[in-house]
Amino acid sequence: MQADANGSLVVRKPDAAPPAGPPLDDPSLYINRELSWLAFNRRVLEEALDPGVPLLERTKFLAIFAANLDEFFMVRVGGLQQKAAAGINVGSGADRLAPRDQLAAISQIVRELFQEAYQCLREQLLPTLEKEGIFLRIHKDLDNKQKDGLTAYFRRDVFPVLTPLAVDQGHPFPHLLNKSLNLAVLLKRPRDGEKLLAVVQVPAVLPRFVPQKLETGELLIPLETVIRLHLADLFPGMEIEHASVFRVSRNSEYEIDDDEVEDLLKTIEEEVRKRRRGFAVRLEIEANAHPVISNYLMQSLDLDAADVYSFADLLDLTGLFQICNLPGYPHLRDPQFAPQLVTEFVNAPNVFGAIRARDILVHHPYDSFSHVVDFIETAAKDERVLAIKQTLYRTSSDSPVVKALQLAADNGKQVTAVIELKARLDEERNILWARELEKSGVHVVFGFVGLKTHCKVALVVRREDDGIRRYVHMATGNYNPQTARVYTDLGFFTCNNDFCDDASALFNYLTGYSELPQWRKIVVAPSRMQAFMLERIQQEADNARAGRLGQIIVKVNGLLEPTIVQGLYRASQAGVKIDLLCRGICALRPGLPGISENIRVISIVDRFLEHSRIFYFHNNGDAQVYIGSADWMDRNLSRRVEVVFPVEHTELKNRLIHEILAIGLADNTKARALLPDGTYRRVERKPDQPALRSQERFLEIAAQNAQRRSMEIPPPVPVLAPTPAKTRANRKRGPKPAGETRG
Repeated sequence: MQADANGSLVVRKPDAAPPAGPPLDDPSLYINRELSWLAFNRRVLEEALDPGVPLLERTKFLAIFAANLDEFFMVRVGGLQQKAAAGINVGSGADRLAPRDQLAAISQIVRELFQEAYQCLREQLLPTLEKEGIFLRIHKDLDNKQKDGLTAYFRRDVFPVLTPLAVDQGHPFPHLLNKSLNLAVLLKRPRDGEKLLAVVQVPAVLPRFVPQKLETGELLIPLETVIRLHLADLFPGMEIEHASVFRVSRNSEYEIDDDEVEDLLKTIEEEVRKRRRGFAVRLEIEANAHPVISNYLMQSLDLDAADVYSFADLLDLTGLFQICNLPGYPHLRDPQFAPQLVTEFVNAPNVFGAIRARDILVHHPYDSFSHVVDFIETAAKDERVLAIKQTLYRTSSDSPVVKALQLAADNGKQVTAVIELKARLDEERNILWARELEKSGVHVVFGFVGLKTHCKVALVVRREDDGIRRYVHMATGNYNPQTARVYTDLGFFTCNNDFCDDASALFNYLTGYSELPQWRKIVVAPSRMQAFMLERIQQEADNARAGRLGQIIVKVNGLLEPTIVQGLYRASQAGVKIDLLCRGICALRPGLPGISENIRVISIVDRFLEHSRIFYFHNNGDAQVYIGSADWMDRNLSRRVEVVFPVEHTELKNRLIHEILAIGLADNTKARALLPDGTYRRVERKPDQPALRSQERFLEIAAQNAQRRSMEIPPPVPVLAPTPAKTRANRKRGPKPAGETRG
């Protein structure tokens, strides 16, 4: 080890080749996608289990955990069931785990997770909520007075909405809506003793919990309990022998034959309608359900015992969102925060003047998303603006961005919206917005049939005194003001001609007929991004082999693409130091001797959903930093239109490296480290080390920036001081010298 002329530490070229290990496509070197996702959801559950998290936030994390599993079964499990039924014995991922083995592992892990979740609800959350005056009661916990108090509510608000459905030879088993709660009721006709079966759907149009005021607080009673107590009103003259609550999850994936599509909008509408009648993939039912009911449901839904999940407590924990949103109780929530306005925009005469002055980087939700909305709204009203072009993947139900595009069209501007109709589980909303925008005169384009348009780009064309000028916003997250308050994302504003030329070429590529442009700045998938990333990784490996420092730091939501994993393995073997902030799925196994011992993987699960993507390459001291919409997943690199772009301004680049990446890697409160076996362990804080919670620190930085709006803030002390990684030559040299730290 030695220092170069600039004082940077470098690593000598290894003297000997490493011992031969397994080939880098060996399935044992990869973590299964579905099992890695379940490990992520376990980390979400851990936030509900953590007594250090405010009580209603713990309740929210439990609801998020359940909602995540709903989507997992709807999107992932159905496909595995179809493959297993077809006799496919080899998985499609790099781990090659057979679909049947994946399903068996999923079933076991999900049952374990639900056992922890319900134990948390029963033994921790509900008793603690009661101490705060919030009482959740199911039917067996209600006294007669409380039951009587529900009757008026049932007859006034619930009974008119309900439709009891008989199930017999003349009434086939009803089609039950995906994720709907239902009551299966076993009846007996008194005159002849005949056994009958009926189904009552719990209406989703009514609140899940019925509130009743108590002297000591608030009583919340599940709607299914209210219905169960009044089944006699629905089946007059019948004897109610048994009633069980159950819930069905249905497959929501669909495939589109590119060669058969004539009208993409109509095709997606048809597929969304089919989704409501997708085949059942999971049955959730009360543990004490009568065998006649459970067996009939399994038969009618064509499910095996492995697809049935029984619970003794409240069914469908996503209903807990209603409790999280109860008014009041500020001491049971995270402290409120206000996203801070950005200095450059505040001090400028308007949004265009701010962007003309310099490139601007915003970090949401700490920096306000209002600047993004203002960018589009100002463009819609500005008489000098000639055209607006924008991609829309997901947006809010009452979107100010969409309204601004409509206003711009009404004002006679050329407005183009590239809307992704295939945004999973948001198809219906996007279809609605597409039709509304078309009515306003917006040119609506749906991109490519075989690719999702996932990039986040907006382009404004404005006539100014010195000619036509273009303004661009590119981002890692969606144009959605609601999620922008709970997702961490990055946005970039510029009027640099190279970026503007690329943005114009991108929209022409998306909306018209053109060959792939020669991009000046941006990197676009699926044509170029995977190769570009592999080249950057290889560049670091080459530097390390030449005795120079090789370093990669990447922040993504998921890492699954095998060629990227193999590139990182080879870079690690060459001595490149690699830090990955990967929130969710990660197929790479870090810490494998001779393979990935120079790789560290950290996942942060906290108040906000980590969503930004940043790619840092040391580049022999001339750092290259990119941000964008793409994860290192096969779908992002091969089946989507994605954009990543360089951040070249020194101050903005330093902010990404020495603030956002550095603080994320230094988190010792909410960070978990991935172990070689695919499990995660909380990052251990040394006894003399102060606690650092990265999201809390970012909130502090945003507040400090707001207080010092008129002052220049010195850059923070770098946490990522480059340090040499283990190489083939020094792998067995023992402990690091005093003072040498991991960057």
